[in-house]
Amino acid sequence: MVSAAKKVGKERLSLHGLGVICGLTAGVWLGAAEAPTKLVNAGFSPFAISLCMVAGVFTARWTFPTLLKGTSYVFADLMEKKYLIVWALLAGALWAVANTLTVFAIRDVGLAVAFPLWNTNSLIGLLWGRVLFRELEGAGAKNIGKVVAGAVAIVVAAVMLGFSTIHGGGSPTQHQWSGIVAAIGASLMWGTMYVPYRKAYLSGMNPLSFVTAFTVGELGTVLALTLALDGGMHSSAFQLFHMRGVLFWLFLGGLVWVIGDLFQQFAAKYLGIGRGIPLSNTNQLWGLAWGALVFGELATADRPHKLLVVGGSIVMILGALSISTAVASTREDNSKNEAVLRECRRYGLDYYRTLAAQSGDEFGGRNERRRWWDYAIVLTATGVFAWLGVRAVLPPLVMNLSWIAVLGGLLLLSLLAGGWSLWRRTRFC
Repeated sequence: MVSAAKKVGKERLSLHGLGVICGLTAGVWLGAAEAPTKLVNAGFSPFAISLCMVAGVFTARWTFPTLLKGTSYVFADLMEKKYLIVWALLAGALWAVANTLTVFAIRDVGLAVAFPLWNTNSLIGLLWGRVLFRELEGAGAKNIGKVVAGAVAIVVAAVMLGFSTIHGGGSPTQHQWSGIVAAIGASLMWGTMYVPYRKAYLSGMNPLSFVTAFTVGELGTVLALTLALDGGMHSSAFQLFHMRGVLFWLFLGGLVWVIGDLFQQFAAKYLGIGRGIPLSNTNQLWGLAWGALVFGELATADRPHKLLVVGGSIVMILGALSISTAVASTREDNSKNEAVLRECRRYGLDYYRTLAAQSGDEFGGRNERRRWWDYAIVLTATGVFAWLGVRAVLPPLVMNLSWIAVLGGLLLLSLLAGGWSLWRRTRFC
Protein backbone atom coordinates (compact mmCIF):
# COMPACT_ATOMS: atom_id res chain seq x y z
CA MET A 1 0.00 0.00 0.00
CA VAL A 2 2.80 2.41 0.92
CA SER A 3 4.72 1.71 -2.29
CA ALA A 4 1.55 2.14 -4.36
CA ALA A 5 0.86 5.50 -2.71
CA LYS A 6 4.43 6.61 -3.38
CA LYS A 7 4.07 5.58 -7.03
CA VAL A 8 0.86 7.62 -7.39
CA GLY A 9 2.53 10.59 -5.72
CA LYS A 10 5.54 10.42 -8.04
CA GLU A 11 3.27 10.15 -11.10
CA ARG A 12 1.26 13.18 -9.96
CA LEU A 13 4.45 15.16 -9.40
CA SER A 14 5.81 13.99 -12.77
CA LEU A 15 2.73 15.23 -14.65
CA HIS A 16 2.71 18.45 -12.68
CA GLY A 17 6.37 19.05 -13.49
CA LEU A 18 5.70 18.29 -17.15
CA GLY A 19 2.84 20.79 -17.17
CA VAL A 20 5.06 23.44 -15.59
CA ILE A 21 7.77 22.87 -18.23
CA CYS A 22 5.16 23.12 -20.99
CA GLY A 23 3.68 26.30 -19.53
CA LEU A 24 7.03 28.05 -19.21
CA THR A 25 8.15 26.91 -22.67
CA ALA A 26 4.88 28.25 -24.06
CA GLY A 27 5.71 31.59 -22.49
CA VAL A 28 9.05 31.80 -24.26
CA TRP A 29 7.55 31.09 -27.70
CA LEU A 30 4.31 33.05 -27.34
CA GLY A 31 6.35 36.06 -26.27
CA ALA A 32 8.47 35.89 -29.41
CA ALA A 33 5.47 35.31 -31.70
CA GLU A 34 4.17 38.85 -31.34
CA ALA A 35 7.43 40.49 -32.46
CA PRO A 36 6.58 40.35 -36.22
CA THR A 37 3.34 42.22 -35.55
CA LYS A 38 5.53 45.30 -35.03
CA LEU A 39 5.20 45.62 -38.80
CA VAL A 40 1.93 47.40 -38.05
CA ASN A 41 4.13 50.38 -37.18
CA ALA A 42 5.43 50.28 -40.76
CA GLY A 43 2.01 51.41 -41.99
CA PHE A 44 0.17 48.14 -42.60
CA SER A 45 -3.42 47.59 -41.49
CA PRO A 46 -3.89 45.61 -38.24
CA PHE A 47 -6.34 43.39 -40.13
CA ALA A 48 -3.71 42.77 -42.81
CA ILE A 49 -1.09 41.86 -40.22
CA SER A 50 -3.50 39.53 -38.40
CA LEU A 51 -4.70 37.78 -41.58
CA CYS A 52 -1.18 37.18 -42.90
CA MET A 53 0.01 35.95 -39.53
CA VAL A 54 -2.95 33.57 -39.26
CA ALA A 55 -2.20 32.30 -42.77
CA GLY A 56 1.22 31.36 -41.39
CA VAL A 57 -0.47 29.76 -38.38
CA PHE A 58 -2.72 27.72 -40.66
CA THR A 59 0.24 26.56 -42.77
CA ALA A 60 2.26 25.55 -39.72
CA ARG A 61 -0.64 24.21 -37.68
CA TRP A 62 -1.28 21.24 -39.92
CA THR A 63 2.42 20.43 -40.11
CA PHE A 64 3.19 19.54 -36.50
CA PRO A 65 0.27 17.14 -35.83
CA THR A 66 0.97 15.48 -39.18
CA LEU A 67 4.66 15.19 -38.43
CA LEU A 68 4.25 13.92 -34.86
CA LYS A 69 1.19 11.66 -35.14
CA GLY A 70 -0.04 11.45 -38.74
CA THR A 71 -3.41 12.49 -40.16
CA SER A 72 -4.94 9.03 -39.61
CA TYR A 73 -4.41 9.39 -35.87
CA VAL A 74 -5.66 12.99 -35.79
CA PHE A 75 -8.87 12.35 -37.72
CA ALA A 76 -9.62 9.16 -35.78
CA ASP A 77 -9.36 11.21 -32.58
CA LEU A 78 -11.63 13.92 -33.98
CA MET A 79 -14.23 11.43 -35.22
CA GLU A 80 -14.41 9.78 -31.78
CA LYS A 81 -15.46 13.10 -30.28
CA LYS A 82 -17.23 14.95 -33.09
CA TYR A 83 -18.99 17.31 -30.68
CA LEU A 84 -15.61 18.82 -29.76
CA ILE A 85 -15.04 19.99 -33.34
CA VAL A 86 -17.59 22.77 -32.77
CA TRP A 87 -15.81 23.78 -29.57
CA ALA A 88 -12.48 23.85 -31.38
CA LEU A 89 -13.93 26.08 -34.12
CA LEU A 90 -15.35 28.40 -31.45
CA ALA A 91 -11.97 28.57 -29.70
CA GLY A 92 -10.33 29.42 -33.02
CA ALA A 93 -12.84 32.21 -33.64
CA LEU A 94 -12.24 33.70 -30.18
CA TRP A 95 -8.49 33.55 -30.75
CA ALA A 96 -8.83 35.29 -34.12
CA VAL A 97 -10.76 38.22 -32.63
CA ALA A 98 -8.28 38.49 -29.75
CA ASN A 99 -5.27 38.36 -32.04
CA THR A 100 -6.67 41.14 -34.23
CA LEU A 101 -7.25 43.29 -31.14
CA THR A 102 -3.64 42.74 -30.06
CA VAL A 103 -2.38 44.16 -33.33
CA PHE A 104 -4.42 47.32 -32.72
CA ALA A 105 -3.02 47.45 -29.18
CA ILE A 106 0.57 47.09 -30.37
CA ARG A 107 0.04 49.84 -32.92
CA ASP A 108 -1.40 52.26 -30.35
CA VAL A 109 0.61 51.59 -27.18
CA GLY A 110 3.53 49.37 -28.20
CA LEU A 111 4.42 45.73 -27.60
CA ALA A 112 5.84 46.26 -24.11
CA VAL A 113 2.64 47.80 -22.70
CA ALA A 114 0.12 45.75 -24.71
CA PHE A 115 1.50 42.42 -23.51
CA PRO A 116 0.91 42.94 -19.77
CA LEU A 117 -2.57 44.31 -20.33
CA TRP A 118 -3.89 41.37 -22.32
CA ASN A 119 -2.17 38.87 -20.03
CA THR A 120 -4.75 39.62 -17.35
CA ASN A 121 -6.56 36.76 -19.12
CA SER A 122 -5.02 34.51 -16.46
CA LEU A 123 -7.66 35.71 -13.97
CA ILE A 124 -10.42 35.12 -16.52
CA GLY A 125 -9.12 31.59 -17.06
CA LEU A 126 -8.85 30.98 -13.32
CA LEU A 127 -12.48 32.04 -12.86
CA TRP A 128 -13.80 29.84 -15.68
CA GLY A 129 -11.72 26.90 -14.49
CA ARG A 130 -13.21 27.13 -11.01
CA VAL A 131 -16.82 27.75 -12.07
CA LEU A 132 -17.11 25.31 -15.00
CA PHE A 133 -14.56 22.56 -14.33
CA ARG A 134 -14.27 22.44 -10.53
CA GLU A 135 -10.58 23.29 -10.60
CA LEU A 136 -9.06 23.78 -7.12
CA GLU A 137 -12.05 21.99 -5.57
CA GLY A 138 -10.70 19.82 -2.78
CA ALA A 139 -7.38 21.65 -2.79
CA GLY A 140 -5.87 22.67 0.54
CA ALA A 141 -5.76 26.28 1.63
CA LYS A 142 -2.04 26.38 0.93
CA ASN A 143 -2.42 25.31 -2.71
CA ILE A 144 -5.38 27.62 -3.28
CA GLY A 145 -3.34 30.46 -1.84
CA LYS A 146 -0.39 29.67 -4.10
CA VAL A 147 -2.47 29.56 -7.28
CA VAL A 148 -4.58 32.63 -6.53
CA ALA A 149 -1.64 34.64 -5.21
CA GLY A 150 0.44 33.65 -8.22
CA ALA A 151 -2.27 34.67 -10.69
CA VAL A 152 -2.86 37.96 -8.89
CA ALA A 153 0.90 38.61 -8.79
CA ILE A 154 1.04 38.20 -12.56
CA VAL A 155 -1.76 40.73 -12.98
CA VAL A 156 -0.07 43.16 -10.57
CA ALA A 157 3.14 42.74 -12.53
CA ALA A 158 1.18 43.42 -15.71
CA VAL A 159 -0.08 46.71 -14.29
CA MET A 160 3.41 47.71 -13.16
CA LEU A 161 4.90 46.94 -16.54
CA GLY A 162 2.03 48.72 -18.25
CA PHE A 163 2.73 51.92 -16.32
CA SER A 164 6.44 51.53 -17.00
CA THR A 165 5.88 52.14 -20.69
CA ILE A 166 3.63 55.22 -20.31
CA HIS A 167 6.34 57.82 -19.93
CA GLY A 168 7.25 61.21 -21.23
CA GLY A 169 4.78 63.12 -19.03
CA GLY A 170 1.05 63.66 -19.14
CA SER A 171 -1.87 61.28 -19.20
CA PRO A 172 -2.44 58.67 -21.91
CA THR A 173 -3.84 60.17 -25.09
CA GLN A 174 -7.09 59.09 -26.74
CA HIS A 175 -4.95 57.10 -29.18
CA GLN A 176 -3.30 55.28 -26.29
CA TRP A 177 -6.62 54.64 -24.56
CA SER A 178 -7.86 52.92 -27.74
CA GLY A 179 -4.87 50.59 -27.55
CA ILE A 180 -5.50 49.89 -23.87
CA VAL A 181 -9.17 49.03 -24.55
CA ALA A 182 -8.09 46.75 -27.42
CA ALA A 183 -5.63 44.92 -25.14
CA ILE A 184 -8.29 44.45 -22.44
CA GLY A 185 -10.72 43.13 -25.07
CA ALA A 186 -8.08 40.63 -26.19
CA SER A 187 -7.70 39.55 -22.55
CA LEU A 188 -11.43 38.81 -22.26
CA MET A 189 -11.45 36.86 -25.55
CA TRP A 190 -8.39 34.80 -24.69
CA GLY A 191 -9.51 34.14 -21.13
CA THR A 192 -12.78 32.69 -22.44
CA MET A 193 -11.04 30.78 -25.23
CA TYR A 194 -9.53 28.41 -22.67
CA VAL A 195 -12.96 26.98 -21.82
CA PRO A 196 -13.05 24.84 -25.02
CA TYR A 197 -9.42 23.86 -24.34
CA ARG A 198 -10.23 22.38 -20.96
CA LYS A 199 -13.45 20.77 -22.15
CA ALA A 200 -11.52 18.96 -24.88
CA TYR A 201 -8.86 17.61 -22.55
CA LEU A 202 -11.30 16.47 -19.91
CA SER A 203 -12.78 14.37 -22.73
CA GLY A 204 -9.41 12.81 -23.51
CA MET A 205 -8.72 14.54 -26.83
CA ASN A 206 -5.09 14.92 -27.85
CA PRO A 207 -4.03 18.59 -28.11
CA LEU A 208 -2.58 17.88 -31.54
CA SER A 209 -6.04 16.86 -32.76
CA PHE A 210 -7.81 19.79 -31.13
CA VAL A 211 -5.59 22.41 -32.75
CA THR A 212 -6.15 20.92 -36.19
CA ALA A 213 -9.83 21.91 -36.06
CA PHE A 214 -9.02 25.05 -34.07
CA THR A 215 -7.00 26.52 -36.93
CA VAL A 216 -9.94 26.32 -39.36
CA GLY A 217 -12.00 28.51 -37.01
CA GLU A 218 -9.26 31.10 -36.61
CA LEU A 219 -8.48 31.44 -40.32
CA GLY A 220 -12.15 31.67 -41.29
CA THR A 221 -12.86 34.31 -38.64
CA VAL A 222 -9.88 36.52 -39.49
CA LEU A 223 -10.76 36.34 -43.18
CA ALA A 224 -14.36 37.33 -42.40
CA LEU A 225 -13.20 40.25 -40.21
CA THR A 226 -10.88 41.49 -42.96
CA LEU A 227 -13.56 41.32 -45.64
CA ALA A 228 -16.19 42.97 -43.43
CA LEU A 229 -14.15 45.67 -41.68
CA ASP A 230 -11.05 46.36 -43.76
CA GLY A 231 -12.29 47.22 -47.23
CA GLY A 232 -13.22 43.77 -48.50
CA MET A 233 -11.12 42.64 -51.44
CA HIS A 234 -9.41 46.05 -51.43
CA SER A 235 -7.89 45.39 -47.99
CA SER A 236 -4.15 45.97 -47.72
CA ALA A 237 -3.96 42.34 -46.57
CA PHE A 238 -4.23 41.17 -50.16
CA GLN A 239 -1.48 43.60 -51.14
CA LEU A 240 0.72 42.16 -48.40
CA PHE A 241 0.33 38.69 -49.89
CA HIS A 242 2.19 40.00 -52.94
CA MET A 243 5.00 41.43 -50.79
CA ARG A 244 6.85 38.19 -50.22
CA GLY A 245 9.85 39.93 -48.65
CA VAL A 246 7.65 41.11 -45.77
CA LEU A 247 5.18 38.23 -45.76
CA PHE A 248 7.83 35.76 -44.58
CA TRP A 249 8.15 37.49 -41.20
CA LEU A 250 4.42 37.31 -40.56
CA PHE A 251 4.34 33.65 -41.54
CA LEU A 252 7.32 33.10 -39.26
CA GLY A 253 5.42 34.78 -36.43
CA GLY A 254 2.57 32.35 -37.08
CA LEU A 255 4.97 29.40 -36.93
CA VAL A 256 6.47 30.58 -33.65
CA TRP A 257 3.00 31.10 -32.21
CA VAL A 258 1.93 27.58 -33.20
CA ILE A 259 4.86 26.07 -31.30
CA GLY A 260 4.08 28.18 -28.23
CA ASP A 261 0.39 27.37 -28.37
CA LEU A 262 1.03 23.63 -28.61
CA PHE A 263 3.01 23.79 -25.38
CA GLN A 264 0.25 25.92 -23.86
CA GLN A 265 -2.31 23.27 -24.85
CA PHE A 266 -0.32 20.56 -23.09
CA ALA A 267 0.07 22.81 -20.04
CA ALA A 268 -3.72 23.28 -19.94
CA LYS A 269 -4.15 19.51 -20.22
CA TYR A 270 -1.80 18.53 -17.40
CA LEU A 271 -2.26 21.50 -15.04
CA GLY A 272 -5.71 22.84 -15.88
CA ILE A 273 -6.38 26.38 -17.04
CA GLY A 274 -6.15 27.86 -13.54
CA ARG A 275 -2.48 26.87 -13.28
CA GLY A 276 -1.38 26.39 -16.89
CA ILE A 277 -2.50 29.71 -18.36
CA PRO A 278 -0.83 31.98 -15.79
CA LEU A 279 2.41 30.07 -16.37
CA SER A 280 2.17 30.52 -20.13
CA ASN A 281 1.46 34.20 -19.48
CA THR A 282 5.07 34.60 -18.48
CA ASN A 283 5.27 35.32 -22.21
CA GLN A 284 4.86 38.91 -21.07
CA LEU A 285 8.46 38.84 -19.83
CA TRP A 286 9.63 37.62 -23.20
CA GLY A 287 7.41 40.09 -25.04
CA LEU A 288 8.95 42.83 -22.92
CA ALA A 289 12.42 41.53 -23.78
CA TRP A 290 11.67 41.62 -27.51
CA GLY A 291 10.01 45.03 -27.27
CA ALA A 292 12.69 46.64 -25.11
CA LEU A 293 15.89 44.92 -26.24
CA VAL A 294 15.19 44.37 -29.93
CA PHE A 295 12.92 47.29 -30.77
CA GLY A 296 14.12 49.79 -28.16
CA GLU A 297 10.65 50.57 -26.82
CA LEU A 298 12.03 51.63 -23.43
CA ALA A 299 14.98 53.60 -24.79
CA THR A 300 13.52 56.94 -23.65
CA ALA A 301 12.22 55.69 -20.30
CA ASP A 302 13.46 57.45 -17.17
CA ARG A 303 14.83 55.76 -14.05
CA PRO A 304 11.49 55.36 -12.17
CA HIS A 305 9.93 53.67 -15.18
CA LYS A 306 12.89 51.34 -15.55
CA LEU A 307 12.56 50.45 -11.86
CA LEU A 308 8.91 49.55 -12.56
CA VAL A 309 10.12 47.21 -15.31
CA VAL A 310 12.53 45.48 -12.93
CA GLY A 311 9.98 45.30 -10.11
CA GLY A 312 7.19 44.06 -12.36
CA SER A 313 9.44 41.39 -13.82
CA ILE A 314 10.43 40.15 -10.35
CA VAL A 315 6.79 40.06 -9.20
CA MET A 316 5.81 38.07 -12.30
CA ILE A 317 8.61 35.55 -11.73
CA LEU A 318 7.51 35.12 -8.11
CA GLY A 319 3.92 34.60 -9.27
CA ALA A 320 4.99 31.90 -11.72
CA LEU A 321 7.09 30.25 -8.99
CA SER A 322 4.10 30.24 -6.62
CA ILE A 323 1.86 28.51 -9.17
CA SER A 324 4.51 26.01 -10.25
CA THR A 325 4.92 24.72 -6.68
CA ALA A 326 1.17 24.17 -6.14
CA VAL A 327 1.06 20.41 -6.85
CA ALA A 328 -2.53 19.07 -6.90
CA SER A 329 -3.49 16.93 -3.91
CA THR A 330 -5.31 13.59 -4.02
CA ARG A 331 -8.60 15.29 -3.13
CA GLU A 332 -8.16 17.80 -5.93
CA ASP A 333 -7.37 15.01 -8.39
CA ASN A 334 -10.52 13.20 -7.29
CA SER A 335 -12.53 16.34 -7.99
CA LYS A 336 -11.01 16.54 -11.46
CA ASN A 337 -11.87 12.89 -12.06
CA GLU A 338 -15.47 13.66 -11.16
CA ALA A 339 -15.45 16.38 -13.82
CA VAL A 340 -14.11 13.80 -16.29
CA LEU A 341 -16.87 11.39 -15.30
CA ARG A 342 -19.46 14.12 -15.90
CA GLU A 343 -18.14 14.68 -19.43
CA CYS A 344 -18.06 10.94 -20.10
CA ARG A 345 -21.67 10.47 -19.00
CA ARG A 346 -22.81 13.48 -21.01
CA TYR A 347 -21.21 12.32 -24.25
CA GLY A 348 -21.08 8.54 -23.84
CA LEU A 349 -17.28 8.21 -23.47
CA ASP A 350 -15.34 5.39 -21.86
CA TYR A 351 -14.35 6.69 -18.42
CA TYR A 352 -11.23 4.57 -17.92
CA ARG A 353 -9.87 5.22 -21.39
CA THR A 354 -10.43 8.94 -20.87
CA LEU A 355 -8.61 8.86 -17.52
CA ALA A 356 -5.69 7.10 -19.20
CA ALA A 357 -5.50 9.86 -21.78
CA GLN A 358 -5.59 12.44 -18.96
CA SER A 359 -2.38 10.93 -17.61
CA GLY A 360 -0.60 10.97 -20.94
CA ASP A 361 -0.98 7.20 -21.38
CA GLU A 362 -2.40 6.86 -24.87
CA PHE A 363 -4.90 4.07 -25.32
CA GLY A 364 -4.46 1.57 -28.14
CA GLY A 365 -6.22 1.23 -31.45
CA ARG A 366 -4.91 4.43 -32.99
CA ASN A 367 -3.08 4.20 -36.28
CA GLU A 368 0.00 6.43 -36.31
CA ARG A 369 1.32 5.13 -39.63
CA ARG A 370 2.23 7.95 -41.97
CA ARG A 371 0.48 8.06 -45.37
CA TRP A 372 1.83 9.56 -48.55
CA TRP A 373 -0.33 12.66 -48.06
CA ASP A 374 1.24 13.20 -44.62
CA TYR A 375 4.61 13.65 -46.26
CA ALA A 376 3.02 15.82 -48.93
CA ILE A 377 1.52 18.13 -46.27
CA VAL A 378 4.85 18.52 -44.46
CA LEU A 379 6.78 19.09 -47.69
CA THR A 380 4.24 21.62 -48.96
CA ALA A 381 4.29 23.63 -45.74
CA THR A 382 8.09 23.52 -45.63
CA GLY A 383 8.19 24.59 -49.26
CA VAL A 384 5.95 27.60 -48.56
CA PHE A 385 8.23 28.82 -45.77
CA ALA A 386 11.36 28.18 -47.85
CA TRP A 387 9.87 29.99 -50.87
CA LEU A 388 9.01 33.02 -48.76
CA GLY A 389 12.29 32.85 -46.84
CA VAL A 390 14.61 33.08 -49.84
CA ARG A 391 12.78 36.25 -50.91
CA ALA A 392 12.63 37.80 -47.45
CA VAL A 393 14.09 41.22 -46.75
CA LEU A 394 14.68 42.94 -43.44
CA PRO A 395 11.52 44.83 -42.47
CA PRO A 396 11.66 48.65 -42.31
CA LEU A 397 12.16 48.72 -38.55
CA VAL A 398 15.09 49.61 -36.29
CA MET A 399 16.20 46.38 -34.61
CA ASN A 400 19.11 45.18 -32.50
CA LEU A 401 20.38 42.11 -34.36
CA SER A 402 22.63 40.98 -31.50
CA TRP A 403 19.67 40.67 -29.15
CA ILE A 404 17.70 38.86 -31.84
CA ALA A 405 20.47 36.23 -31.92
CA VAL A 406 20.49 35.88 -28.13
CA LEU A 407 16.72 35.57 -27.80
CA GLY A 408 16.60 33.23 -30.79
CA GLY A 409 19.10 30.94 -29.09
CA LEU A 410 16.95 30.85 -25.95
CA LEU A 411 13.96 29.90 -28.09
CA LEU A 412 15.77 26.86 -29.45
CA LEU A 413 16.98 25.77 -26.00
CA SER A 414 13.47 25.96 -24.58
CA LEU A 415 12.10 23.98 -27.54
CA LEU A 416 14.61 21.18 -26.96
CA ALA A 417 13.85 21.05 -23.23
CA GLY A 418 10.06 21.14 -23.62
CA GLY A 419 9.93 18.80 -26.61
CA TRP A 420 12.18 16.20 -25.00
CA SER A 421 10.16 16.29 -21.76
CA LEU A 422 6.89 15.72 -23.62
CA TRP A 423 8.29 12.92 -25.76
CA ARG A 424 9.93 11.09 -22.88
CA ARG A 425 6.86 11.20 -20.62
CA THR A 426 3.87 11.01 -22.98
CA ARG A 427 5.03 10.57 -26.62
CA PHE A 428 3.05 13.77 -27.32
CA CYS A 429 -0.22 12.40 -25.95
